[in-house]
Amino acid sequence: MAITFLHTGIYLTLILLSVLVVFYAERKVAAFMQDRLGPMETGKFGMLQAIADLLKMIQKEDIVPEKADKTLFKLAPIFIFAVVFTGFCALPLAADFQASTINIGLYFVITIISLDVIGLLIAGWSSNNKYALFGAMRAVAQIVSYEIPVGLSVLAVVITCQTLDLQEICFQQSTFINPNSSTGETHNYLLGIKALGVDVSQWGGIFTWNILRSPILFIAYIIYFIATLAECNRAPFDIPEAESELVAGYHVEYSGFRFAIFFLSEYAMMLLTGILAAILFLGGWNSPLPNIGSLKLYEWTTGVPGTWASIIWGIFWTLSKSILALIVHIWIRWTFPRLRVDQLMYLCWKVLTPFALVVLLVSSFWKILSI
Repeated sequence: MAITFLHTGIYLTLILLSVLVVFYAERKVAAFMQDRLGPMETGKFGMLQAIADLLKMIQKEDIVPEKADKTLFKLAPIFIFAVVFTGFCALPLAADFQASTINIGLYFVITIISLDVIGLLIAGWSSNNKYALFGAMRAVAQIVSYEIPVGLSVLAVVITCQTLDLQEICFQQSTFINPNSSTGETHNYLLGIKALGVDVSQWGGIFTWNILRSPILFIAYIIYFIATLAECNRAPFDIPEAESELVAGYHVEYSGFRFAIFFLSEYAMMLLTGILAAILFLGGWNSPLPNIGSLKLYEWTTGVPGTWASIIWGIFWTLSKSILALIVHIWIRWTFPRLRVDQLMYLCWKVLTPFALVVLLVSSFWKILSI
């Protein structure tokens, strides 16, 4: 029980710190792209602005509309955050740091990502506001649709790795052997390099990442990245929260602390999908630096599983890869205009889904050829 509370506290702390970092980065990157300075007054270079905004938001009045379903209205933001936070328990942040070591962790996380639509629908309907309901219906239609390309791209990784265990997927992208492995597939090298007689099994680093082990997974990663933008309601897929059309969408009636929970849940979902992408495609907790001759960069910057160095380096690399992906989210937000509803559905059903099916088929053949 004590270990469970410890993991919960650590994960919650990492989420809060990561959200503060990404929120600050979003405002500074946006300012840079618009030739502005961004926050500068609160703290050095405005680094405390996110904390100041959070404190201000918490102190605001918590307003519940008179005609709203008060019970569901108050429950919705808590339900959304609880669902998103639960998904983190199956994510291995390091070789020896995982809250729940279930062997179907990937299936569990994908299921959790799908459940937040219930909370969004509850929030929109219970507000008794037509704009909130419109935003909720848009969110449900969008998220349910884009779960298809996300699931297909993830399934391509499952075919390559032959496991649903997220920790095993990380070990397969390393030079270490998973002591709890039940798949018998510790290493599956890049077929083209292996055919040339070059063994990359001890190089580690980027050479053993899934996007190089099976190059078709690089396309799967692109599909996953675009689809998760829609899953997180991020621009250019922010139709459910379109300020110019719906005044904020499903959370238009929320204020104060409950609005802060919605805000935190959105960034937590971005972090969740970013960490999952790092695990599935970018080596997870493994260092991107390879061993070069006698210079063991990979081993030094990853640490041997079972040591404190492994945990520290693992968390560092996992969060670094995911936050880098979130920076790209921010760049996309201030680069591309919002899509129309018909364009959004066209991209999902006529572009991403067919490409994801092709990737799935090619991954199957690649797996057969690499045996």
